[in-house]
Amino acid sequence: MNPTEIRKATVSDLETVQEMSIQTFKETFATVNTPENIATYVKASFSTKQLTTELNNANSQFYIAYFNTEAVGYLKINVGDAQTEIISRNALEVHRIYVLQKYHGKNIGQLLLDEAKKIAQHNGVDCIWLGVWEENHRALRFYTKNGFVVFDKHVFTMGNDDQTDLLMQLALHQQ
Repeated sequence: MNPTEIRKATVSDLETVQEMSIQTFKETFATVNTPENIATYVKASFSTKQLTTELNNANSQFYIAYFNTEAVGYLKINVGDAQTEIISRNALEVHRIYVLQKYHGKNIGQLLLDEAKKIAQHNGVDCIWLGVWEENHRALRFYTKNGFVVFDKHVFTMGNDDQTDLLMQLALHQQ
């Protein structure tokens, strides 16, 4: 099963991105975090104001995966000063790959990651990097399978809980 298309999002897709962000985040993390910490994070990260700022940032791009006409997931990438950390000026950060739970195991995440790889190669960046929670074993397996390696870690604050994100990167060899 493949989505019928992946297309670049604009600010007009705000509501779609917001709904998928909240649903996917809760599906993935609500059972292993307090409701208060989930609510705090969702309010800060997926508010209309925050997502509008991100969608309007020239150094951030969102790509939505559609299956038939249903939005089933999205990719958010950052370059330059939009990166959450500056690993390298010539790097691309995969900030989010969010896929609705009912579409897990259907290759949507892979298609979105492949889109990020194509964009990175087209733009001549040295590497793709991302942060993933050390307890998100499904995501860690996915990125490892795709050639990403852990190179560092940082603290990710979820409400009042400091958690550890593993920083992973994929070196790109430009032709």
